[in-house]
Amino acid sequence: MGFIVGLVIGLIVGITIIIGFVKAENYRSKLRSELANTVAAFARMTVEDSRKLLPAEFYPSWVVFSERQKLSFLNFIFFRKSFFLFLTWLNHHLTKIWPYVDEAASELIKASVEPVLEQYRPAIVASLTFSKLTLGTVAPQFTGVSIVEGDKNGMTMELDMNWDGNPNIVLGIKTLVGVSLPVQVKNIGFTGVFRLIFRPLVDEFPCFGAVSVSLREKKKLDFTLKVVGGDISAIPGLSDAIEETIRDAVEDSITWPVRKVIPILPGDYSDLELKPVGMLEVKLVQAKNLTNKDLVGKSDPFAKMFIRPLREKTQRSKTINNDLNPIWNEHFEFVVEDASTQHLVVRVYDDEGVQASELLGCAQIRLCELEPGKVKDVWLKLVKDLEIQRDNKNRGEVHLELLYVPFGAGNGVNPFTSSSMTSLEKVLKNDTAEEVNASSRKRKDVIVRGVLSVTVISAEEIPIQDLMGKADPFVVLSMKKSGAKSKTRVVNDSLNPVWNQTFDFVVEDGLHDMLVLEVWDHDTFGKDYIGRCILTLTRVIMEEEYTDWFELDESKAGKLQLHLKWLAQSIYRDS
Repeated sequence: MGFIVGLVIGLIVGITIIIGFVKAENYRSKLRSELANTVAAFARMTVEDSRKLLPAEFYPSWVVFSERQKLSFLNFIFFRKSFFLFLTWLNHHLTKIWPYVDEAASELIKASVEPVLEQYRPAIVASLTFSKLTLGTVAPQFTGVSIVEGDKNGMTMELDMNWDGNPNIVLGIKTLVGVSLPVQVKNIGFTGVFRLIFRPLVDEFPCFGAVSVSLREKKKLDFTLKVVGGDISAIPGLSDAIEETIRDAVEDSITWPVRKVIPILPGDYSDLELKPVGMLEVKLVQAKNLTNKDLVGKSDPFAKMFIRPLREKTQRSKTINNDLNPIWNEHFEFVVEDASTQHLVVRVYDDEGVQASELLGCAQIRLCELEPGKVKDVWLKLVKDLEIQRDNKNRGEVHLELLYVPFGAGNGVNPFTSSSMTSLEKVLKNDTAEEVNASSRKRKDVIVRGVLSVTVISAEEIPIQDLMGKADPFVVLSMKKSGAKSKTRVVNDSLNPVWNQTFDFVVEDGLHDMLVLEVWDHDTFGKDYIGRCILTLTRVIMEEEYTDWFELDESKAGKLQLHLKWLAQSIYRDS
């Protein structure tokens, strides 16, 4: 009886399982059929069809290339899922053909790179050439690929590349004193992101007219220098100068926005070339708390600034001797070619005369941080190396005033030149980069005259100066260029003095003059220096009137409250 019951139950369960399996298979078959029909429908979709399904705010830019182009979702999805296979295929074949690439590319690289190195050749080197150049046996490896969205007229691909190569690179260096040194570049390690722009898109195969190649980001560049049969440190400063030359050459010759345009189909692709888009006005105001590199006296600082480190595009300030808190107040101009990615680099050096200058520190600011047409007043912290993120040593700060003026920005006043932006556009908007530089040099200086009214309101937290825990502070005001001076009364026994005294200065050149306020402690037999504030007149010329607090430099504590007012008399151009 039990056997029969078990048999019946088994038959029922078995039949149930079979029926369920059949129904499941039928359902899966139906799903596969529907999916196949859906995929086939997607494969036949055009851009216009996709617009009917997706609202504009959800419509990805990579789907649209141009009105003539059609791209199915299926092809794009397949392309995205094929990235890994593409990288594997690319690395495999690059490894196989690398010996032939090395042989073909070495002479080409040597011929094309030597002129670039000559542009960056340091002043202590008479000539810089390649004695040997081979790429070695280790091929680069591509580790990632992505599509950059946002370009409707082309496609932008970015490839992550690593190269721990073993090339044989020997530089033939001849110094100004006639010494020839073969310097080997060893232990090269490079990581970066290369950008490929396929543009414009066309109907003709391969569907794009040209490809632009650039290094979008340099993540790492490591190498060592060794004199063949000698020591590179035998010539002071040579190793640092050569290393800086190589890094600057890489930074400027292939890093975005610089790009190499390679035509694929016949046509005019001049619109893809690098072109100036604006001007950056820079006022190098001052630096403070610089590192002292001299055994006797103090450092003799000067600054170099550039957006692109080409020799003719690098600006140099004057040298301020024996001063760790130099005041320059110098104005410079730079051509901008891509405000979204470029940055201004500032390097401060100690002038060593005939020997190579020693780097005191460097800093940079991205141009995308600047609001077009508006002056930005910044203090930048100096670091040893821009590539090193963690640098806790205090190397001082540099003070800049920055103004980015895009071409075609409309009407407005440039506080650095007091000439209208429309006048600047007339000179520059149709010029090449070289013509921009020439035109800028031809522009006449502008003299801004007026009366500067300065009210010294009060001070707070003045450092203790005497045994009674007090101070007897007063302020000396002076105009740096004209030399005009005034001073407040002495406020006895106070660390938070109030003056409320107003002084007027006739200013002959407001763009290049500065207001210096020095706080002193009055003593019976003399005076003791407490600290100072240094102000350009840019802000007061622009705003006409303002009140603010200013920290005391060269002092442990303390700040001044000032009210400044500008009354313009006239603006004249030099003849």
